[in-house]
Amino acid sequence: MISFSNVSFGYGSGAQTIRNVSFEIEKGEFTALIGSNGAGKTTVSKLAAGILKPASGTVTVAGCDTRRTRTSVLASHVGFLFQNPDRQLCKPTVRQEIAFSLELIGCREGAEEKTETVLERFSLPGDAEPFSLSRGERQRVALAALLAAEPEILVLDEPTTGLDFRECMQMMDVVRQLNQAGTTVLMVCHDMEVVLDFASRVIVMTDGRVVADGPAHTVFRRKDVLAQAHLLPPQVIQLGMTLGGAFSEADTVGQMVRCVREEVRHERRA
Repeated sequence: MISFSNVSFGYGSGAQTIRNVSFEIEKGEFTALIGSNGAGKTTVSKLAAGILKPASGTVTVAGCDTRRTRTSVLASHVGFLFQNPDRQLCKPTVRQEIAFSLELIGCREGAEEKTETVLERFSLPGDAEPFSLSRGERQRVALAALLAAEPEILVLDEPTTGLDFRECMQMMDVVRQLNQAGTTVLMVCHDMEVVLDFASRVIVMTDGRVVADGPAHTVFRRKDVLAQAHLLPPQVIQLGMTLGGAFSEADTVGQMVRCVREEVRHERRA
């Protein structure tokens, strides 16, 4: 669904922001892009959505070469959620915001019914002014507007920034449901706990290059990679690696609890 082949890109006349980046994302994968600030993650996400075009190399999205395909055509395949939802809200009511997304992709038949379905699914107040809502609610409006167009690919740039725990879980539960239904997800995220809970694969970037790519539970145990990218693993993995033994394989609190119970049973038998 997304393919980068030796892709490089730089802003203006400055140095390249990303250099020779290559990876492929298959249909239905949930992939997280992680790395420190300035690593090139947001640039990669915008290239994946066709908002930016590569200076060299090739980016292919749903079979379309992004340099040869209009952004409006790419938008029928991929939805991009900005880190700041206020950058993509422009209508006086939430209902009109949803309807506008359908209008942009040329959907006229059943548009009103689809709009109401999306409002109900996200429990959004259709007549409310978007900028009267909380940050988390505006983020949900922006996501709902994207999903009204039913994209095959969802690219998320820091979707949980500024959200409290409840808002974060509401947002990510929707994304997980979409992924389970077949939507391909590429997410830039700074919260390693969220990445471990939701993404099955991580691509680690530093200094504009990919330095690791693999299953989340494997990459988060590579101390050399995390040190190079200036990242810490999720807390449950940190604790498991500190305790060692069976604990070192635990990826969730539930698995950690099961390890503790096994240790207690073992001590009692001894």
